[in-house]
Amino acid sequence: MVTIWWGVLGLLLGGYFALAGYDYGVGMLLPALSRSGDEAGQRRVLGAVGPFFLANEVWLVAAVGVLFGAFPHLEGRVFAGAYVLVVLLLLGLVTFTAAVQLRSRHPEGNRRGWTFAIAAGALVTAVSWGLFLGNLVRGLPLDAQGRPVDDVLALFNPYAALWGLGFVALFCLQGLVFLAVRGPVEIAGRVRRLTRSFLAPVGVFLVAATVWGAFSGGSLAALVVVAIAFAAYLTILFGLNRPRLALPAAMLLSACPALLVGVLRFPVVLSSTTGYHLTVGQAATTPDMAAVIGWFAAPALLVLVVVQWLTWRAHRRPVDEKSLLHF
Repeated sequence: MVTIWWGVLGLLLGGYFALAGYDYGVGMLLPALSRSGDEAGQRRVLGAVGPFFLANEVWLVAAVGVLFGAFPHLEGRVFAGAYVLVVLLLLGLVTFTAAVQLRSRHPEGNRRGWTFAIAAGALVTAVSWGLFLGNLVRGLPLDAQGRPVDDVLALFNPYAALWGLGFVALFCLQGLVFLAVRGPVEIAGRVRRLTRSFLAPVGVFLVAATVWGAFSGGSLAALVVVAIAFAAYLTILFGLNRPRLALPAAMLLSACPALLVGVLRFPVVLSSTTGYHLTVGQAATTPDMAAVIGWFAAPALLVLVVVQWLTWRAHRRPVDEKSLLHF
């Protein structure tokens, strides 16, 4: 039962990165995808992610709910050990989400500041997620009893920094592949050129960070996740002329780092640089509480998947002059 809940948490987090990753990628690249002063062009770029924007964030809310409900002994140690990164992540998320929704509220207003806030919020969010997951692979700075140590700079170690930069490249690549399917036609050439420029950095990130993590005490399941990640990467690399094939591969690729963290040392789900370990059984709630949560989680997950699919079915065509722009 505990393993099933761990799988549900991984499914929700993987779904969040697979979907929200292109939101952050489009946000970071918004100033580069449309000429300065071309308000109609920037609105059409934002309009590509508009129908999915809020629904994508719901996957993170659901994942946090499962973390708090099913693994109460894990969330406290994770958030305490990486509280600086959690604060940065929340600041980035709030800035990005608010700027996207407020940017077009006043048609006659100057929107350069909001455009900058969208790009900066998405960048901080991507870097924070990379740093956070990189530290989970390397081990959080906790003492032998699992309490946070007084060394904030330890969270910004070179290995985690590599993950931070890798997530920026990964989300930008995902956002560009998404725009190749859903973006306005007038930016198609620029999207293709930028997509090629991000392939090499993402490949370096996969080799330098993901494979290193899998072979440093990793499990067979971790090797499977790495193999899936490289298969997805090759699908994007050789499928750029078929964006509707490359898009699911890019979404799967963005989900792989979170899945890797979950299976890397399973049943150990949290480790530290001092040797502290927390297993999935020690992190879980009681069986009775897990059963109660299950009555609500299963229907909610089904509704989430169905709504997401219906939203995509209704908005799968490229944005044009006739499209309804949400932001």
